[in-house]
Amino acid sequence: MRIATWNVNSLNARLSRVEEWIEYAQPDVLCMQETKAADAAFPTMAFSALGYESVSHGDGRWNGVAIVSRVGLDDIEGGFGNGADEQGCRLVAASCGGVRVHSVYVPNGREVGGEFYLGKLAWLGELRSYLDRTAKPTDPVAVCGDFNIAPEDRDVYDRAALEGSTHITEPERQALGEIEAWGLVDAFRLLYDQGQLFSWWDYRAGNFHKHLGMRIDLILLSKALAETASYALIDRNARKGKQPSDHAPVLVDVTP
Repeated sequence: MRIATWNVNSLNARLSRVEEWIEYAQPDVLCMQETKAADAAFPTMAFSALGYESVSHGDGRWNGVAIVSRVGLDDIEGGFGNGADEQGCRLVAASCGGVRVHSVYVPNGREVGGEFYLGKLAWLGELRSYLDRTAKPTDPVAVCGDFNIAPEDRDVYDRAALEGSTHITEPERQALGEIEAWGLVDAFRLLYDQGQLFSWWDYRAGNFHKHLGMRIDLILLSKALAETASYALIDRNARKGKQPSDHAPVLVDVTP
């Protein structure tokens, strides 16, 4: 099974690129973030034409998450399901081909120590609680998406240049570590140990071409599922060309 994740940065603006990517990458499951699409306006038919079922959790303004699958889409749940403040359509889950798949869009945090930063940490804590309530580490589980956290210094182009910014602080990394401690493994890191492998590059100042990026798009898998991982890729080619997302898709091949 090929599981992929991609922050598309507006599905309406990027639909043709997503369709093209699906046709050549052939994911069995694709988690998308920052769709900026209301559920009623989600391009269900476009994905159906490619052989995929789809579910969207979005209000059409900001954020928005989705899952498309060609291996089944059952037991759908949007949000934390317990009345907690979701901070705007950032989680959708479904069972796909025997794997409980979650598409997540973690809040950015904006400014270290500020209201939105504290909200980001709270959201990550709620995600950990959600996993405690809804799944078991022994189950086949995938938590995929834009985490807005670079797990280690090797996942950023220059730690010193980013000092004082979000995405690299110890509290953020600890919160991510708590989610992994539930029983999840960074599947990409099982296959690639080297640094300077990025999934996001700022649009400004030609950062993509200068290779000034961060690895913040992750596929976290339950341990038994992660151990079957045979191939992974950050598809930099999808970040090239006309009007790309600022993120590249990430994929991993597993055997549930």
